[in-house]
Amino acid sequence: MAFTAEQLAGNCSFLMSIRFLAGQTRGMFDAGPRLARLLASHQRWLLTQTAYALHLEHDPHDPTSGLTAVRLIGRITAHKVASRNTVLAFIEELYTYRFIIHTPGDERRRPRHFEPAAVSHQAMFAWIHANLASLDLLDGGDRAAFFQANPSLMKLVQPRIARHCLEDAGWREPPEQVALFLWTEAGGLVIDNFISRLDMENTERGRFLVGRVETRALAADFMMSRTHLQRLLAKAAQRGCVGWNDEPRKTRLWISRDFVEEYCAWQAVKFAYVDEAFEWAKTRIEEIVV
Repeated sequence: MAFTAEQLAGNCSFLMSIRFLAGQTRGMFDAGPRLARLLASHQRWLLTQTAYALHLEHDPHDPTSGLTAVRLIGRITAHKVASRNTVLAFIEELYTYRFIIHTPGDERRRPRHFEPAAVSHQAMFAWIHANLASLDLLDGGDRAAFFQANPSLMKLVQPRIARHCLEDAGWREPPEQVALFLWTEAGGLVIDNFISRLDMENTERGRFLVGRVETRALAADFMMSRTHLQRLLAKAAQRGCVGWNDEPRKTRLWISRDFVEEYCAWQAVKFAYVDEAFEWAKTRIEEIVV
């Protein structure tokens, strides 16, 4: 039985799973920084997941199916995630950096179809595997191992996750404190960095200690403007989301417990859809084998 969002948010070990995933995400960034940045803002996360799902849902008997600009624009704008021009610019960026390619033999046809390059397939597989491994930490399950041994599950699991997450306003529209980071460029990378470094043993005054944060080095690491990062942290500090233990030097950061709890509740929505999609797909595979 898959976890519900409520069960996950109420599980005292869930933060440990989120911290584990944040660490795995950092590893993905180190392996492919430019590709990882596609998931670094929430808008890009929704665009990327939806685009990949459209590809996997391609029906050879339906020439209008698959990943096309028209279909991605239609699905994204229906939920007011991004404008038509933003979607077109996103597709152009993917194509420019060779994260997607034209479907062979389809270069001059209309609508023009795209498909993910090998590096994109590998990255999406790794992302789902990391999420499943994070869920396994909660109950000692074997989701990640089963997924690794049955890669064909990908075609069933990913589109279901993408569709549910896009359609659920609880995930599509992050709560206010979380949105402060997630709707900004590279904000997801910043949050992952902080969450992966949380000191869960020593909390004080409703705060989790993160440790030393050098904004110049962090901004350079994530290929973002230092000014942008400083403004982001300043806004978060004004709202009480983060703060510094060593004012005015501002090198030792803390995150408020309220922010972490809000972030966990929001992440629980996505994790529940990941778990549900995996259990559903696993049942389908087992039925076919029987």
